[in-house]
Amino acid sequence: MSVYLSERILMLLEAEGIKTLFGIPDPSFLRMFTTAEKRGWQVIAPHHEEAGAFMAEGMWRMTGRPGVVVGNQGPGVANLVPAAINAAKENAPVLFIGGQRKYIAEQRVRRGRIQYVRTSRYFEEAVKYVGTVGYPEQIDEVMREAFRQMLSGTPGPAYVEVPMNSMLAEVDLPEPVSPESYRLVHQPSSQPALDAAIELIKAARHPLILAGQGAFTSRAHADIGALACNLQCPVLHTYPISSFPDGAEAQTFPYGFTPASIDAVAKSDLVIAVGTDLGEPVQNGVGGHWAKGHTDRKWIYIERDPLAIGVNRPIDVPLVGDLCDIVPQLVDRLADAPRSRPPELDQWIAMHQAWKDEYLASVPDGSQPIHPARFMVEATRAIPADSVFVRDGGATNI
Repeated sequence: MSVYLSERILMLLEAEGIKTLFGIPDPSFLRMFTTAEKRGWQVIAPHHEEAGAFMAEGMWRMTGRPGVVVGNQGPGVANLVPAAINAAKENAPVLFIGGQRKYIAEQRVRRGRIQYVRTSRYFEEAVKYVGTVGYPEQIDEVMREAFRQMLSGTPGPAYVEVPMNSMLAEVDLPEPVSPESYRLVHQPSSQPALDAAIELIKAARHPLILAGQGAFTSRAHADIGALACNLQCPVLHTYPISSFPDGAEAQTFPYGFTPASIDAVAKSDLVIAVGTDLGEPVQNGVGGHWAKGHTDRKWIYIERDPLAIGVNRPIDVPLVGDLCDIVPQLVDRLADAPRSRPPELDQWIAMHQAWKDEYLASVPDGSQPIHPARFMVEATRAIPADSVFVRDGGATNI
């Protein structure tokens, strides 16, 4: 089938389940934007490319699908760089597509060339993959490699540059293949590792689940909730994510900030870490609150990147793979052996609620100007439950 390369890009993205595009159109991408709208896409043009890139990262956080943002040749692409650095730090699989002048411009020795910058080098330090579609027929292999790199192991961003000599060309290629045809999609745990994890779980008296950003962005709420309900254990979410697994909302607390979570950590004899890199926000799983109580507690670590195992702390049973595959494996294996509810769990739930009530009662009311805490309380009450908050402010977030 013969289509313009811009439409081929859209077809390849659709094969990945993506139908949202962020960016500001110019002659390089005008055909892509208009074609996307005709194909039923949600096309969002922000006031600034950097804002659009952060919006694309937000889309990944809320849907579990990579975000896609376009930057026009020259300054438009340059404006994406700060967001690419952030996406790399946040392990966000955002696809940055950059425009570029025809490649003949690269060899020109003339001065004063408008909107020509060798932009790919600015992304090399930040992203997992930098690809260039120097020839139109390369589009499939470059785009597939971008997704392969973004979604394999620890997720991260990729940059694909498309010069105008390629973007404006027509290509004659077969229908795009499904992701399963060219990259690893499912990563369940090996059976021996799963057996060892089940043995530790059955031997534990006070297990807890430590859920990080990966648990939130993978949209694994239902599976993690099912595991927590089976184990009748607390779920501690790590800063800055507030992820409440389905069915386990009452037994979910923020790590380290409340008396309930601190006591749950001290009493735990098994930690199931899922979707977290066990980094500084949780004292690497070693110091701080972990140094109290059961200092010989066992650790099960669900992690996609085998190179992360044992780096920040020793791990008793590593489950290498995707949490979306491994957590259901644990749920299935434990389905016939649900735990009885320990009295400590209800104590922690009551303790956490009392802590929240105390803080709520201490929020100043009627002050002028309005106290920030009162603003947060009233905003939470007024904004619909299915809204998405986008906020910054350090301690205010906490």
